Amino acid sequence: MSGFFGCVSRKDCVADVFYGTDYHSHLGTKRAGLAFYNGTDFNRSIHSLESAYFRNKFEPELDRFAGSNLGIGVISDMESQPITVTSHLGRFAVVVVGRLANLNEIVDEFLKERKHFAELSSSTVNPTEAVAMLINAGNTFKEGIENVYNKVKGSCSFLILTETGIYAARDKYGRTPIILGKNEHGYVVASESSSFTNLGYTIVRDIQPGEALQITRDGITQVTTPGCKKQICSFLWVYYGYPSSYYEGINVEDARYRCGAAIAERDDVKVDYVAGIPDSGVGHAIGYSNARCLPYKRPFVKYTPTWPRSFMPQNQAMRDLVAKMKLLPNEAFTRDARILFLDDSIVRGTQLKDNVVKLKECGVKEVHMRIACPPLVYPCAFLNFSSSRSNFDLFTRRDPGFGRYLRFDGRDIETIYRSRFGEVQEDAGRDGSTFTVGFIEVSTSGRYCEGNRIAEGGALYPLFGQFFLYVKKGWKQPFFTYKKKDKSFYLNMHGGHLSHPVYQSVFC
Repeated sequence: MSGFFGCVSRKDCVADVFYGTDYHSHLGTKRAGLAFYNGTDFNRSIHSLESAYFRNKFEPELDRFAGSNLGIGVISDMESQPITVTSHLGRFAVVVVGRLANLNEIVDEFLKERKHFAELSSSTVNPTEAVAMLINAGNTFKEGIENVYNKVKGSCSFLILTETGIYAARDKYGRTPIILGKNEHGYVVASESSSFTNLGYTIVRDIQPGEALQITRDGITQVTTPGCKKQICSFLWVYYGYPSSYYEGINVEDARYRCGAAIAERDDVKVDYVAGIPDSGVGHAIGYSNARCLPYKRPFVKYTPTWPRSFMPQNQAMRDLVAKMKLLPNEAFTRDARILFLDDSIVRGTQLKDNVVKLKECGVKEVHMRIACPPLVYPCAFLNFSSSRSNFDLFTRRDPGFGRYLRFDGRDIETIYRSRFGEVQEDAGRDGSTFTVGFIEVSTSGRYCEGNRIAEGGALYPLFGQFFLYVKKGWKQPFFTYKKKDKSFYLNMHGGHLSHPVYQSVFC
C-alpha cells in the first residue's frame, strides 16, 4: 500500500506537503519522496524509511524547497518515487498508488519500440517510471492519462506535478481513493482525508473512479469524466484507513463501530469483558462492547515506536518477531478472565498464534476471537497489500485439520512426524536438511479417505483441494519430502527431483 499528498497554493506550500505526506506514514514503511516546483526548477528528494521515520529523514532538507507553491509527496512500501521527467509534454514529476499487475507486459511493449528505462526497483523496472512512460506516450496530458487507464491492469491512482499545477487521476475503477480539499490559499489532494484537518483544509469531495482533475491556482478543470464502475477496496475501512479518514463520505472509525455492533447482534457468548487487538481492532471491539453492554478493557497495549505492521516483512522469522514484540500483555486484566477479542482480519495468523500463547501464560481462563473481515483466501491483485510470495502464506489456505495440528503442537516438525507416523526415511547426503514422510495420493472418491480416519493401515490427512497425505510403513520409494530450510513440503518427481512446493509455510 502507498499514500500520496499534493498541494497547489498561492503561498509557500512546503510545510503543508511535508506534514500532509507524513500523515500517510501508516500506509508505507520502506520509501518516501517529495517533489516541488518553485517557479524555476523541480527539486526532488527520496529516502529509505527502513531505519528512520519520515520526519527525521526529510526535515533537514526543507529549506532547499522553500518558496515552492506546488508540491507532491508519497510514502510507499515498494518503489522509489517521485519520478521526474523532461519530455515533449514539458517537465513533470509523478507519484503512484496502486499495483501494475501487467508491468512486464507494459515494459516489453516499450522495449520493442527501443525505449529504455532508467529507474530500477528491487532489480525490476520501477512501476512509477512505467506510468510516466505511458503518460509521455500521449500528445497531451489528457491523452497520457487516458493511456494509463487503458493500458494498466490492476490499479493505478497517480498525481502529476507540472509547472502550472497538479493532475490528480484516480484509478479507473476507484480501487484506491483520492480526496480533494481546499482552504483560502488553494487546494490539496490526498489518499487520506485525515491529513486535512490540522493543516486547515476541508473536504470538497472524492475524485470519482476514472476521473482526472487539473488543479491550478486559478481553479479546477475536469480532464476526464468518471467511469460507471466503482470497486473501492473495503479493507480501507476494515484495516488500512486511519480512524478519522473519510472515503466516499463514510468515516473509518464509524464503519468499524457499526461492524462490531453487527457482530454482537449474532453473538451470545458469556465473557467478562471485550478487548480489541490494537490498533485497528479497537474500533470494532468498542462497537461490540457497546452493543452488548459489556465492559471494554485493554489486556494488550501496543508499543508503536519502531515496529512495522507484522504482515509486511517477507521473512517469516521477522514477521514472528514483530508480532511478538509490539504487543504487551497486562496481567492485571488477564488472570482468570474470560475475554472476547475483536480483530480486523487474519492475514497469515502471525499475531493470533502468539497472542493466544501469551494470554495462556498470563492466566486467561477463556479466549474468544471475533474477526471483522471475511477470511482472506487470495492475495490482493490490485494493491500491494502484503509482501507474500505464496498464496499458502495466507492463514485460510492452510488445512484446518492437518495444518492446525502442526501449528499449535509447539514441537519441532520432525519430532511430530516421528511420533505420528513412526520412523521417517532420512534423505542421505543432505545432513538432515530434508526428510521423507511418505506418498501423496489423489482421491476424489473417498477410496483412501472416509471421514479423515485411518485407512488401509496408514495415516491419511487432507492437504488442500483433492490432495491427501497418505503415510504407510514399508514404502521405500520417497515421494513426499519436507525441506527444513524453507519449511516447505515438496512432491518428488520421477528420478528423485523435487517439484514446486505443494504445501508451504504451515507454521504461519
